[in-house]
Amino acid sequence: MSLSKPDLSGQTAFITGTTRGIGKQFALALAECGCNIVSTGKTTDDTDDQRLEGTIEQTAREVRDIGPEALAIELNVREEENVERAVEKAIDEFGQIDIVINNASAIQAVSTVDLPANRFDLLTDVNVRGTQLVSRAFADHLRGQESSWLFANAPPVTVDRAPGSGPYAWSKLGMSFLTLSLADELTGDDVACNTIWPVTAIDTRATRYFGMGTEDDWRTPEVMSDALLEILSRDPATCTGNSFYDEEVLREAGVTDFSEYNLTEGDPAPTSAHMFDPSYERP
Repeated sequence: MSLSKPDLSGQTAFITGTTRGIGKQFALALAECGCNIVSTGKTTDDTDDQRLEGTIEQTAREVRDIGPEALAIELNVREEENVERAVEKAIDEFGQIDIVINNASAIQAVSTVDLPANRFDLLTDVNVRGTQLVSRAFADHLRGQESSWLFANAPPVTVDRAPGSGPYAWSKLGMSFLTLSLADELTGDDVACNTIWPVTAIDTRATRYFGMGTEDDWRTPEVMSDALLEILSRDPATCTGNSFYDEEVLREAGVTDFSEYNLTEGDPAPTSAHMFDPSYERP
């Protein structure tokens, strides 16, 4: 089934973590709909570590090849002044930011006792603090518009424990908690605040680096971007305060065959959903 795509011509999205993976796919998918992109992250063309594939400038170049305008801004979401400068620069360049996506995340799915303190700080600072800093920096700008969107790449809040991955789960659920709280805090301002999360694991550098399954367990990042575009086709005045699963959004849009997103034959298990909701079952 061919999904309808929203017309985002003239709009601009500010996305954290666009060098690779889901964040980059978000940027390219939005650009295909006419949306200008602010590409942000820590890996730049000048980064010495060549092990890291992709840069914020490369994503910006690919957006421009599609057609819309793009601006690359080096960003460490852990640093308040850096975030505020980046937000100011993006607004100065485009005048208005319509879509903000808190995608940048740190991951290390190990037990509470096995995670060193500095890694715990990294998870908390990037995932929770980063979401808070970016959301706070954009809040007044977004509420001053006729309608706007704020997303977090984060799971539904369904559990109070995650044995074996407690610190990581804590940090990702923190992203959700802040975003859903903002949905209520910005009620009446037509700022749609929602989370989106994959049912299956997604093929990214992180899933490969940390050995989180095999290709049989993964889908491509396009399943997330297609779900995002489907949400953006809705009315932001009423579509707020939701925790969306990519697969469920696409099913509502009429998708019944997900094979185009799978890396291999067969249907990947809902491992990503089970990380935060062990009782999750597909319809």
